[in-house]
Amino acid sequence: MNAELSDLNKKMHIQLKKKDTFYAGINTLLELRKELMKQIIGFKEVLNREDFNAMPFINAKGYHNKTIAYSLYHIFRIEDIVSNSLIKKREQIFFKDNYRERMKSSIRTTGNELVKQEISIFSSKLNLDKLYQYISEVDISTTQLLKGLSYEDLKIKMTEQDKELIKSLDVVSNDESAVWLIDYWCNKNIQGLILMPFSRHWIMHTQASLHIKNKIYKS
Repeated sequence: MNAELSDLNKKMHIQLKKKDTFYAGINTLLELRKELMKQIIGFKEVLNREDFNAMPFINAKGYHNKTIAYSLYHIFRIEDIVSNSLIKKREQIFFKDNYRERMKSSIRTTGNELVKQEISIFSSKLNLDKLYQYISEVDISTTQLLKGLSYEDLKIKMTEQDKELIKSLDVVSNDESAVWLIDYWCNKNIQGLILMPFSRHWIMHTQASLHIKNKIYKS
């Protein structure tokens, strides 16, 4: 993580803990997401379509062993599920606006279950323009959600009913590489979900994608 993003992330963590700095913390989070979104949009401006499917670190351990297309899908698919199904109790943008068909996605899940060449094949079939439309819509939706939160909302916990809802939507694979997500999300309160996936998850996968992009350029 670069120094600027690290500083914003630390600042946001501290601000969200206190009621009198809560709204400043939300603004810091939105600033952090804005900076990361610049990087996300930057991929589309400088990379060709094939670069989004590249896996130069396919055998590495870490988030950079994916593709950029997969990483972007994964970030915003998870955010759509968490923000809309878990927190707002409303229909996901993915379903409401028929993004599976529009993006030509072979899955409706988070994609955690995919490995190695499965990730590259999945990535190559995605409609990149529609993926970026999905990214934009999810980001706008989450921004509205964050701006509407109060300090008291942070302590709202997910429930067993939330777990059953996510299971019923079939948006998390039953594969052991993915199914743990349901317990992970539903054992958190809203503050925990803000920290992961609304901030740290973006950072991890965006930085991994930058690593891939830099490798492609060097090659």
